[in-house]
Amino acid sequence: MILISSCLLGNSARFDGHSKPHPLLVKYKNCGHFLPVCPECAGKLPIPRPPAEIQHGNGALVWQGKCRVMDSSGLDVTKNFCQGALVCAKLAKKHTVTAVIFKERSPSCGVHAVYDGSFSKKTLPGQGVTAACFSSLGYRLYSEEDLTEELLLNLLAADTKK
Repeated sequence: MILISSCLLGNSARFDGHSKPHPLLVKYKNCGHFLPVCPECAGKLPIPRPPAEIQHGNGALVWQGKCRVMDSSGLDVTKNFCQGALVCAKLAKKHTVTAVIFKERSPSCGVHAVYDGSFSKKTLPGQGVTAACFSSLGYRLYSEEDLTEELLLNLLAADTKK
């Protein structure tokens, strides 16, 4: 299975109640190899919800207790983000996930960058909370911005061979 941020498949799981469908992923949506997840929903956050950002750090620092995830109303949602990451990691293990495709810049799923915590669309290098968890567990992570059809077909072929 390939674990994928649910919003990339057109599911309305984002904080604003919308999705961010990625045309290539939607094209292969029914291939039987995708496991859609939303770590924030798995962490029991509602849809819609206020936007959240990691405050001046990244997911690895959240796991180290060096920074927090706060929503735009000032609520600390760090526990929800960590809980959601662990729920998704259990699902990945249960379904023998071979690769992960996450939504870039998300405080949960960012693979290469996350927003800086100022709610001003500025980014920092680093991973989101769930991406950092998955990275520490040895999963191969990709963002939707890394995807080409060739890469996706290679990931699907590798999953078929497992």
